Amino acid sequence: MNDMLREDLLALVSNRTTVSRREFVAGSLAAGFALAVQPVNAQTMITTDASGLNAGEVKIPTANGDIPAYRAMPANGKNLATILVVQEIFGVHEHIKDVCRRFAKLGYLAIAPEMYFRQGDVSKLKDNTEIFAKVVNFVPDAQVMSDLDAAVAWAGKNGADGKRLGITGFCWGGRITWLYSARNPAVKAAVAWYGRLVGAASALQPMHPVDIAAQLHAPVLGLYGGADAGIPQASVDQMKAALSAGSPGARRSQFVVYPDAPHAFHADYRPSYRKEAAEDGWKRMLAWFKKHGVA
Repeated sequence: MNDMLREDLLALVSNRTTVSRREFVAGSLAAGFALAVQPVNAQTMITTDASGLNAGEVKIPTANGDIPAYRAMPANGKNLATILVVQEIFGVHEHIKDVCRRFAKLGYLAIAPEMYFRQGDVSKLKDNTEIFAKVVNFVPDAQVMSDLDAAVAWAGKNGADGKRLGITGFCWGGRITWLYSARNPAVKAAVAWYGRLVGAASALQPMHPVDIAAQLHAPVLGLYGGADAGIPQASVDQMKAALSAGSPGARRSQFVVYPDAPHAFHADYRPSYRKEAAEDGWKRMLAWFKKHGVA
């Protein structure tokens, strides 16, 4: 097992969860929650309805064919600010869809492309180890960056104004959030939830957030848990140092560390959920987007 896989598993395995099995139709998003997170915590799970929204699956054209995505936006909305929502390791399952609906209720066009579509369907895999071994370890960063570009282009033709772009991501998607904020100068603000910051370079992951920290176009708000078993505070300190010597976007970036929160503290369907930290982080995220011109 390589070091990067070990770090991610340490962060995730201790919080193993889940819900109902979701069916997968080739070329489509799965329904419900990923098998690896079942049974879910119904007592804490937040469910957002789609009333007043256009919400559902769309197809995003890319250079290598269409990929599925979940999109939620106010019904008949026009010239909307866009939020890219980047998935956990479990793909675009029900939790990520619900996050998109939460943004749409606030007036955003939120879109979550299925980042693993070409490598496989994680919804039927039984645990985190299998998800990494069969799918996640084969997803190249270059593909992810290109697919996010395609999602931004699609949004611009389907209700977004093209000028107010934000991105947020969770766990695996938190790392991607940092990377994309250094790639696309159109991003105005980003919020990374407990995404890995350091790691060994590889052909598929040539750089990590600490390597591109100085190049950020947009300020990033990092929301992290002080009790995260897979993301040591030393790596947060390392990232802070890299940001302090970087671009204006890098220097405006900030961290909030919740001392007692574990990894995945925002995941309201899992035992790792910490209500106070999750709600505070959500409020800070919305304020961050507003402050930096995304709202």
